[in-house]
Amino acid sequence: MKVTVVGTGYVGLVVGTCFAETGHTVRCIDIDEDKVASLNEGKLPIYEPGLEELVHRNLEEERLTFTTDLEGAVADCLCVYLCVGTPRKETGEADLSFTLTAAEQVARAMTGYRVIVNKSTCPLGTAKKLDELIGGITSHPYDVVVNPEFLRQGAAVDDFMRPDHVVIGSDDVRVQEIMKELYAPFVRTGKPILVMDIRSAELVKYATNAMLATRISFMNELANICEAFGGDITHIREGLAADSRFGTSYLFPGLGYGGSCLPKDVSALAHIAKDKGLKCDILDAVGVVNERQKDMFVERILGFYGDDIGKKRIAIWGASFKPKTDDLRDGPSLKLIDALIKKGSEIVVYDPVAGPRVRDRYGDKVTIAEKNYDALQDADGLAVVTEWNEFRRPDYSKMASLMREKVIFDGRNIYTPDMMKELGFRYFSIGRQAV
Repeated sequence: MKVTVVGTGYVGLVVGTCFAETGHTVRCIDIDEDKVASLNEGKLPIYEPGLEELVHRNLEEERLTFTTDLEGAVADCLCVYLCVGTPRKETGEADLSFTLTAAEQVARAMTGYRVIVNKSTCPLGTAKKLDELIGGITSHPYDVVVNPEFLRQGAAVDDFMRPDHVVIGSDDVRVQEIMKELYAPFVRTGKPILVMDIRSAELVKYATNAMLATRISFMNELANICEAFGGDITHIREGLAADSRFGTSYLFPGLGYGGSCLPKDVSALAHIAKDKGLKCDILDAVGVVNERQKDMFVERILGFYGDDIGKKRIAIWGASFKPKTDDLRDGPSLKLIDALIKKGSEIVVYDPVAGPRVRDRYGDKVTIAEKNYDALQDADGLAVVTEWNEFRRPDYSKMASLMREKVIFDGRNIYTPDMMKELGFRYFSIGRQAV
């Protein structure tokens, strides 16, 4: 099948590449000529495990191409995927301008029947807007389908190639069969393709992210209660995870959620509900708790050093909002770095892949370490912000020998208080008693 993907951001790259990997002929569209040229050379603008290898292979096999020629790509395909950004406005609602512009350009380029698949996360009613917009421009037949993505950054290729489920929002049986055929190679193990009405398909992605965000914020509130009363959030988490009603996912306390999806989608869902006159006390609280969790970590570090913080050298391990990505958006590291810069601290950051993005954002206000231990040289404290695997079992003796003060602020609970006490570190984590 010939597939055109409009947008070569995070979602568009993964969608286009994975479809090509199963044998489809895929053309990915972007207006940035330099970006397109780099992609055709196999140079990716993002870090995502496994993606670069797939891009190289499918470029060589000529199943995948990148181009600025939207008109040519749309003129010769069956399915057109809209994978453009829907950033959050200051009001909290999603900005649909990129999606609507892409749909308009697709409509003007159509030469026959097309299945227009909206893969971008958009508010309820967007499919109707797209239908009206496209129908007002072209006389060619078409169908609009909602096909939300459930890709986790750092595991996106695996999520797409082996999904838990696929959601198709369409009321037309013929279109449903086209979409089922497209996704058949990915669900051979029996994972379900869920066919539903368009409105429900538009809502399910928001519902999923809101539920995940709620679990994270709830665990962080429990962690704060544990600290106040002398409990240990590790035991609380184990008790919850052992209950079959809850499961084990998203029960780890920490510095809250970040990235491009959860903050935006929780805010957007609350906004569209309030537009209907509904109260969203839980959704509002989820966002408040999340920001408060980041602030508390910052305040803990500032409070420990007091007025001397401006004289301190603080090492930060991990800058991306989660492991296996270089994405800094809404990451807890940004609040910490901003606060330390304001106080005049010396800041040294190490992240396995996100270092260049930190340098681009802060310039000479921070030092980027080439290796994790380099960041610890003469450090007065270490803040663990992102739980990259290489931080989990470090050489503690080497750490102690490098640091000026043996102080660790563990925002991801990757070490144990007993071990830190035995090694002579002053240690602060989330939901457990300080050492």
